[in-house]
Amino acid sequence: MVPCIRLDLDCAAICKAALDYVSRDSRYAGDILQQCARICRACGEECNKHEAEHCKACAEACFKCAEACEQHQSA
Repeated sequence: MVPCIRLDLDCAAICKAALDYVSRDSRYAGDILQQCARICRACGEECNKHEAEHCKACAEACFKCAEACEQHQSA
């Protein structure tokens, strides 16, 4: 579970950073959104390896976040 928890923390940190960049309309928002999507997908894949209900919920949230980052980036 240690790699999963580390990825959870990375995912939370990059999501916060992405929100900060997008909210101030930074010219680098697209770059951070790309990384956010990549890390969220990795986190979702790791969480999906576990059977616990909270892990499945986390994986679903991570995949939704990755999709949102990709959609916002292409907008």
